[in-house]
Amino acid sequence: MIQYTKKIILDPVQALGRYSQLLFKAFGAVPEFSTYRKNLWEQMIHVGIDSMPIVMLAAAFSGAVTTVQTSYQLVSPLIPKSIIGSIVVPSMVLELGAVVTGFILAGRVGARIAAELGTMRVTEQIDALEAMGLNSIGYLIVPRVIAGIVMFPVLYVAACFVGIGGGMLVGHLGGFVPMGVFVDGAREFFQPFDPIFGLIKCLVFGFIITSVSCFKGYYTRGGAEGVGKATTEAAVASCVLLLLADLILAATLL
Repeated sequence: MIQYTKKIILDPVQALGRYSQLLFKAFGAVPEFSTYRKNLWEQMIHVGIDSMPIVMLAAAFSGAVTTVQTSYQLVSPLIPKSIIGSIVVPSMVLELGAVVTGFILAGRVGARIAAELGTMRVTEQIDALEAMGLNSIGYLIVPRVIAGIVMFPVLYVAACFVGIGGGMLVGHLGGFVPMGVFVDGAREFFQPFDPIFGLIKCLVFGFIITSVSCFKGYYTRGGAEGVGKATTEAAVASCVLLLLADLILAATLL
């Protein structure tokens, strides 16, 4: 019973303390730009450019499915067709564009980061960096976190454009709603704060995914099995915290 209580209560508290300590050290290493400059550009490519195809594909289908399902629900002749654009566009900008991209990055980028750092930890490569006098947190973690914060909004903007375009195209080709009517509906209920809110979410999501994945990978123990466990925990924890942050931001900013 005591062991079970310790695992349920103390382990999360210890993990939160180690996570906070890691972030404190990482923020302290931010001014050391020359240490991780080259690594930063590489991570921006891995996080952003390499993730672009799958993000755009998922966004296109999300927008298309939202359009089809919305038109299926609006069967009354009293409801104008333009309402489809009024629903699809805010859905992509406020929620789907950021959350779908976040889930993809949690599974693709987060798992990769945890696996990379976990492998480096169990093979003592991180210890070797420390022995050579390098700040391992500044060299390995800071560029990954910065890359996530910088590139996530880029992916979000691309996802919104592709998702809205995919929904509009499917609506037009499927005979659900003409493009002009779709655009009129999108303009009618557009709120200038909607894309700003989406970008705020992206900054938070990018930080959560990369920092949690770095934390799980950096403190990996137990060889290959530990690397696999850290990779899985990084993806799952990132998704759960992403949803929690989504709820908190929506409740406080909208």
